[in-house]
Amino acid sequence: MKIMLITDAWHPQVNGVVRTLNRVIEECEAMGHEFEIVSPNDGFKTVPLPTYSEIQLAIGARKQIEERFHEFEPEAVHIATEGTLGMAGRSMCLKNKMPFTTSYHTRFPEYVSARVPVPLSWGYSFMKWFHRYSGHIMVATASMREELESRGFGNVVAWSRGVDTELFHPDKRTTMPDPYEGMERPIFLNVGRVAVEKNIEAFVELDLPGTRVVVGDGPQREELEKKYPHVKFLGAKFGDELAACFAHSDVFVFPSLTDTFGLVILEAMATGTPVAGYEVPGPKDLIPGSNAGAISDDLKAAAMECLDIDRATCRTYAEGYSWTACAETFVTNLEPLPVPERRRFWKRLRRLRRREQRDQESVL
Repeated sequence: MKIMLITDAWHPQVNGVVRTLNRVIEECEAMGHEFEIVSPNDGFKTVPLPTYSEIQLAIGARKQIEERFHEFEPEAVHIATEGTLGMAGRSMCLKNKMPFTTSYHTRFPEYVSARVPVPLSWGYSFMKWFHRYSGHIMVATASMREELESRGFGNVVAWSRGVDTELFHPDKRTTMPDPYEGMERPIFLNVGRVAVEKNIEAFVELDLPGTRVVVGDGPQREELEKKYPHVKFLGAKFGDELAACFAHSDVFVFPSLTDTFGLVILEAMATGTPVAGYEVPGPKDLIPGSNAGAISDDLKAAAMECLDIDRATCRTYAEGYSWTACAETFVTNLEPLPVPERRRFWKRLRRLRRREQRDQESVL
């Protein structure tokens, strides 16, 4: 199948959305699917997203997206994000009567409210408008699906995640140098963007034994380093170094209240490290019943409980999440043009396009 993917989140951004899309594309291409990826890197004029400069918002992209749409002639369109590219892609699909699907990666209204004093209702009004005509809204967890449905969203379907069990492996605990050498044990770790919406301060202010460590970078890092001098901030890590940070830690603490899944939860578990989190979408979908972590409104209690969890059990649980299954679900959730109608659909659009071009030429 020819799939057009439109996303405001792409390299060089480092986050769960980008990692998920990359792995899904790799798996889908291995199955024989072909992608046309529209991202901020495609030569559009861009401006940084206020308070999150790593995200570049494309301006005036609609015409180019539509040109690429007609050239590629996709059988399915997926709009991954609700940014300016996502809105341009949505508008294009509605104009051309092309079915499309969307995904809900971040609790956007909560994210905005954490940074700007605006009511949650405003954010959810926008999100319902954006996703209204989506054939399927793909969400990572059952609880997120229930939450959106309770707020009036329709056509919500499950799309779980996977984990690279070769990179994130317990062997990193013995084959890679200990990044915490000289630090007091136990090591309580958090990995992610150091920003207010990730609620990292809830972790670093916990009264825990041993050492609290934060791996990652972001706009709140300098502030938190000054405020919590006993917490170790190691900066961003990648590849084997990141996997070693997970593997050598004793407990992974996930304080976020806005993530819809939390890919780092599975990455920690894959290295054998148990995970503590709040009882919110993501942690409450992955952790209860897994014997690989603990959730509680008392984050310290959950973190301390994790010290007694068997690391081998964590690894076994994470092995049940494959990227292949994630990609297969993604393809199943797409809303492609029905096979009998594809030829007629594109024949009609080519005819309309030629007519528009003739009209423009006559004006000139």
